[in-house]
Amino acid sequence: MPRPNPDSASVPAPQRAADAWFGHHFGAALPRGLREEAGAMSWESFVATYGHTAGPLRLGHWACTDAERPAGRLGPQARNFRAMIGVGDRISSSTAAASGPIGALTAMLHERGITVETLRFHQMRSGGTTATFIRGSNGFRAEWAMGLSGDPTQSALRAVIACANRLAA
Repeated sequence: MPRPNPDSASVPAPQRAADAWFGHHFGAALPRGLREEAGAMSWESFVATYGHTAGPLRLGHWACTDAERPAGRLGPQARNFRAMIGVGDRISSSTAAASGPIGALTAMLHERGITVETLRFHQMRSGGTTATFIRGSNGFRAEWAMGLSGDPTQSALRAVIACANRLAA
């Protein structure tokens, strides 16, 4: 299977619709709901609409500060995360303890008055690229968003940021 490249022009014109492009590169359709919402949108328009992380909210440095800590008990355990988060023209450092990076990021955003509840989560890998799709809500409306990265965690974090920016629009 070819390695996904969001900027690829190698896909024949009839397959340039987002769902066809994604299916060609990832071997699966876009998530139900998003597939219907995106319709016949081109891959380029799809990425600009659902995967655009530019906006009032930006994520800078991200780290799990105790990833090497040995497990002390069975089951999920809180880890400590640190991030640089920009909201508008303000940039600040945040920390949160959570069982995973998405929980930590949503807690950090909540501290800033930004609500993103993950309603649906889909993550797929092909070659060296991970695509994450989330449907998130701020309590008033829901939006789909996408994150792409070579790293699954970064892909998920990008999807959360893209969703928060779509909800803020």
